[in-house]
Amino acid sequence: MLQNIRVVLVNTSHPGNIGGVARAMKNMGLSRLVLVDPEVFPSDEASARASGASDLLERAQVVGTLEEALVGCTVALGTSARDRQIPWPLLDPRECASVCLDQVGAGGEVALVFGREYAGLTNAELQRCHYHVHIPSDPEFSSLNLATAVQVLTYEVRMAWLAAQGKPTKMEKLEAAAEQNAQPVTLDELELFYGHLESTLVQVGFLDPQRPRHLMSRLRRLFGRSAISKLEMNILRGILTETQKAVRGEPHKRREL
Repeated sequence: MLQNIRVVLVNTSHPGNIGGVARAMKNMGLSRLVLVDPEVFPSDEASARASGASDLLERAQVVGTLEEALVGCTVALGTSARDRQIPWPLLDPRECASVCLDQVGAGGEVALVFGREYAGLTNAELQRCHYHVHIPSDPEFSSLNLATAVQVLTYEVRMAWLAAQGKPTKMEKLEAAAEQNAQPVTLDELELFYGHLESTLVQVGFLDPQRPRHLMSRLRRLFGRSAISKLEMNILRGILTETQKAVRGEPHKRREL
C-alpha cells in the first residue's frame, strides 16, 4: 500500500532539504520521491542529509512540471500554510492520512505535494490538487521546515497504515537480558534459592533455627506463586549475597541490573 504513495517536492531550492525529506520518508516506510524542477540535484549535501536514505535519492524521479509528477495519480493532496481566496476541501494531517489509505486501499495512487521553502505552492499548483492539507502549527510561528512538514504527514500515514494492518503502533522496551527474563526458574534453582534465603535469614537474626515455626513454608508458598524468571532469581540471589557480606562486614559493590 505505501508504495502507492509518492512525495512530490516542487522547485526545492536547498538540496539539503531534499536529503532531509528522503530520510523522513524512509523512517515512515515511504519510498517514492518525485522532484519537480529542483534548483540543485543531485548534490553531496542532499546525500549527506539523507543519512542512510541515499537509495531514495538514487531512485528519485526528476520531472519538469507538476503535471508530469502527478501522472497516474487518482488523488493529489497539496500542503498549504496560507489562506487562499478560493476555498478548497481542507484536511488536517490525520484526515489526510485517512484519505491516502482509502485511495491506495482501492488500488489508486496518491501524491503528497509540497511547495517551495520560501513560498509554498502557487494557487495554480494547489488547484491541481483534490485537497489542501494544513498542519495546525502555532500561528505565532507557523512556518515549518520542508523535511519537518513531510515528516508530520508521513508519520500520520504510517500510523493509519499500521492501524489498518492491525499492527501495533508502539513496541515494548526490551531488556538487554530479555531472553533470560522470559525463562522460568527451575525447581532445583528454587531449592538452591530457598537454602540461600534460609541461611541469610538465620545470619541476620530474622529466623531462629531452633524455633523456625512456619516461616520457610510461608516463604516457599509466596515465591512459588510468583512465576520467578531466571533473571529475577539472579537479582534475588544477588541481594542475599550482598546482605550476607554486609552482616560479615565485607565490602560490597552496586550491581547494574
